[in-house]
This record gives sequence, structure tokens and C-alpha cells, in this order.
Amino acid sequence: MNTPRANTGFGMTSQRTRTRMIERLREQGIVDEEVLAAIAAVPRHVFVEEALASRAYEDTALPLGYSQTISQPYVVARMIEALRAGRELGRTLEIGAGCGYQAAVLAQLTQEVYAVERIAPLLDRAKLNLRAIKELKVRLKHADGQLGLPEAAPFDSIIVAAAAARVPRALLQQLAPHGRLILPLGVSAQQLALIELRPEGFVETRLDAVRFVPLLSGVE
Repeated sequence: MNTPRANTGFGMTSQRTRTRMIERLREQGIVDEEVLAAIAAVPRHVFVEEALASRAYEDTALPLGYSQTISQPYVVARMIEALRAGRELGRTLEIGAGCGYQAAVLAQLTQEVYAVERIAPLLDRAKLNLRAIKELKVRLKHADGQLGLPEAAPFDSIIVAAAAARVPRALLQQLAPHGRLILPLGVSAQQLALIELRPEGFVETRLDAVRFVPLLSGVE
């Protein structure tokens, strides 16, 4: 398990690399300044393995162990920007907390963040990492992400950090009216799908091609 490191670990070098990361995100088409500010506020190097800390601000996914990865910054920004478009996130559920990075970004944008993780050692790591940056309002739970978090539903926003062959029914059932769900859909070829619960029913929009680890059932 990685040991949480203080935000000051890279000093000015970290700040410069974070600034460059935000510039790259703008160049790639991220226009929501609040999303960019949220990503800039979270020290990504705290959330990766110490041996990979020098690569923390590259626009790439990095391994976490347990066949899991921390998503690349562009994908995090793109998914959250799509969820926010024209509205606030509101009560938000993250499926696949991993190391806690994306939950930390979400917590910069809304007061209610719930995150579930099926792999217990990763959940413990997320708790340590969030504590290290003093981000205490994220509520974490060891649970099967395909089942969502019914005790805290309904959610205005649901974000899934693993690819599903089809949208889990439980997640659709836990969306609030006008709520939005974003997740990667597909097996060999994956694409982001944004689903909104409108008065006439669920409306799906397909977005970018992506590559995520699969969404698995059960807990470890």
C-alpha cells in the first residue's frame, strides 16, 4: 500500500507540472473552468504509487495494482464536464473509487460525494489519500459498484470508472429526475455514454472512445 504524501512533496516543480497539465486540458478542448480549477486543486502525485510520482501530471492512466488504474486527467475532466454541462453536479455517486483521486476532484465541485470500491485494499488506500489532503467530505463504502448505493439514492450525478457491457439497471434506478449517469460502455471497443433521466424517459448520448478496466461484480 502506498503511504500518503504531503501536498508539498514536489514543491514548485509540482505546481509547474500541474499548471502544464491544465494547459494541456484546455488545448484538448476542456472548457469548463470550474472543472479545470477542481483538477488543479487536487495534488495527483499523492494518489499514485511513490515510484510513479514523477509521472503524476502526465496525461495518462497509471497502474494502482490489483489490475486497476488511475484514470488519465483528460478522461476525468471530460466525464465531469459532461455531467455538469449547464447545471451543478448535486448529490454524486462514483463507482470505482480506486485510489480516491476522482472523488477528490468531485469534492471540489459538490458538497455530497459518495464513492464505492469493490477492492478493500484500494478503498483503504483511498481513505488514506483523502485524509492526507484533508478532503473529508467524501463518503466511501466497500461495495459492489454494479449495485450502486441504494441507501443514499437518488443521485443527481453518477460517474462510473470501469467499463460495462450494458448499463447496470440498479444505477438507472438510482438516478434522480433530470439526473445524469456517465460510464464507458463496451468490451473490446468502448465509448463514453451519457444518460439523462428526462420526463420522457432515459436519453443516451455517445461521446468519446475510451479504454477502461472492466466493471466487475462482487467484492474482494
